[in-house]
Amino acid sequence: MTQDNPTNKRTLPSVSITTARTGASTKQNEMGMRLMQERAYARRGEQYLLIKSPPASGKSRALMFIALDKLQNQGLKQAIIVVPEKSIGGSFADEKLTANGFWADWIVKPQWNLCNAPGIDEPKVAKSKVKAVGEFLASDDRVLVCTHATFRFAVEELGVEAFDDRLIAIDEFHHVSSNPDNKLGSQLGQFIARDKDHLVAMTGSYFRGDAEPVLAPGDERKFETVTYTYYEQLNGYDYLKSLDIGYFFYTGRYLDAIMTVLDPSFKTIVHIPSVNSRESTKDKHREVEEIMDALGIWKGADPVTGFHMIELSNGKTIKVADLVDDDPAKRDRVSAALKDPKQRLNRDHVDIIIALGMAKEGFDWIWCEHALTVGYRSSLTEVIQIIGRATRDAPGKESARFTNLIAEPDAAEALVVDAINDTLKAIAASLLMEQVLAPRFEFSPKNAGAKEGFDYGENGYSEDNPRNVGFNEATGQFHFEIKGLVTPESPEATRICREDLNEVITAFVQDKTALERGIFDRENTVPEELTVARMGKIVRDRYPELSEADQEAVRQHAIAALNLTQDAKRLATGDGEATANTALIDGVRKIAMDVRDLDIDLIDRINPFEAAYAVVAKAMDEKMLKQVKAVIEAKRVNLTYEEARDLALRALTFKKERGRAPEITSQDAWEKKMAEGVAALARYRSQAANG
Repeated sequence: MTQDNPTNKRTLPSVSITTARTGASTKQNEMGMRLMQERAYARRGEQYLLIKSPPASGKSRALMFIALDKLQNQGLKQAIIVVPEKSIGGSFADEKLTANGFWADWIVKPQWNLCNAPGIDEPKVAKSKVKAVGEFLASDDRVLVCTHATFRFAVEELGVEAFDDRLIAIDEFHHVSSNPDNKLGSQLGQFIARDKDHLVAMTGSYFRGDAEPVLAPGDERKFETVTYTYYEQLNGYDYLKSLDIGYFFYTGRYLDAIMTVLDPSFKTIVHIPSVNSRESTKDKHREVEEIMDALGIWKGADPVTGFHMIELSNGKTIKVADLVDDDPAKRDRVSAALKDPKQRLNRDHVDIIIALGMAKEGFDWIWCEHALTVGYRSSLTEVIQIIGRATRDAPGKESARFTNLIAEPDAAEALVVDAINDTLKAIAASLLMEQVLAPRFEFSPKNAGAKEGFDYGENGYSEDNPRNVGFNEATGQFHFEIKGLVTPESPEATRICREDLNEVITAFVQDKTALERGIFDRENTVPEELTVARMGKIVRDRYPELSEADQEAVRQHAIAALNLTQDAKRLATGDGEATANTALIDGVRKIAMDVRDLDIDLIDRINPFEAAYAVVAKAMDEKMLKQVKAVIEAKRVNLTYEEARDLALRALTFKKERGRAPEITSQDAWEKKMAEGVAALARYRSQAANG
């Protein structure tokens, strides 16, 4: 099976970013703060603060600076740091901040770092930790660290009022959800309603895998946002200069294909598939053994660290850490060895880590060069977190990569659509990562004027210039003027267009209908059905409190950002298939050099998934592609009432602008679709009246 396994020949959309290595993101100011931390500290007086910053950018240290100021200068009694799991509690251990110029050190008394306390976070065994939270609240000590679970139990038992006049800092904030079933989200809603605390929320991915909003819109408006982008972070590193993300198909067993992409010369974290996934062999221990056998000859385990010693074919011996082993004694020894602070700067401490459910969120191994994940990940937040394991900056580490080794859908499978759903998830993850890694866009209507801090090139900004494009080197932002662009009117819509476009785009690329039709039913789908109707619905559902004009402004800004990123990728790679040494930033610069006017109507006429389809068409054999298309086309249904109503509303706008209603005989596909919507809505209303 290994000889004709098509691994590495069938790739889904991949992305590459090459950075300038300016050193800006690692440089410290006179108080020992890096750029992101300085930016967050400048907003330390806010009662509600949301820090959106990538993994490894220094959010933990930023929180220390902010918390110390709130305790010393803003009258708060105590700071409670809440992390998703015990292992992340180590990020908030004592830190001698004065050594780098700050005015105080970060100190957590051992009894108040509950992440180090024995026992798991379940109600029956967490009583002692809840009791400890109560004792802390009654004490004069300043800082407590606990898990999300411990905090939830403590709030349930003690009530929100027990936490008055304190700072509550939530790490990995994307675990929270506005869904009433999310206990932590409900409790935070109560804290915000009571308005007696300060809240700092931190996350590397302000969206959820289930597409649920993190905060209710009313609560979200109260937060001041500090954003530090992936582009800024990577561009400002000292050592890491390139990040490549790829998806590789295989057939048969993944264990027969893994060595095609697992290069033992790279420091690698291998995430094997969940035992419930179709990639799994259902024997996780055997999988680990087979991976080690494929690497080389086992030479025993180190008695101190528990790492396996594997001799490669070239005679070199590498160290492999097994975090899959269910034996608590063995796994705890390996885990402790990986967290040993004395070994953090030792590149030779370990070479490969094999994990299942571990070594993801908050896991800090700066030397990781390759995050290799087997099997589909339905949660985009999980993908972001896994990629973050490889994006730490470290001496001599010039490149990093993420590889998703995924099973090629089998055309012989009875439920081919179920199989293709996994492919759609991988495409969604790729599209989102392209958006996350791309420079941020600022949009304004044509001839709205130059923006401060942006360089418009040799001739500067001019109203006579058909394409004014500015670039802010410090923030990695591009300014584009777009003809016909609707400007947001309210402060909230302005904030969304400035801060939350990636969250809107995330909801869109996770929309199964949009993906299916945009990729596999292109011939029967008018692009505006996706860019206008589908994206419009997502914006209305997400921000129902906005006016229609503001909803349209958000929709236009989001679709412009998505389609410009896709166009940048196409220009950077030539044919939509990423190769080494290409980068999104190159494509954005090529867009900037294009002399055509940017027009929102033209942007709306671009299928956002066109570039993804170009690669998928090469990745699948023709028989499989035809079968998938046939199944997707067969699923098409007549317009729903909601779709008909949305199209009819667009038809009203069309009539106001053109002075006539859209015609069903029009040669313009979008005009025809709007007319069909008007007719369908009339039928629905007639049926309701007669029925």
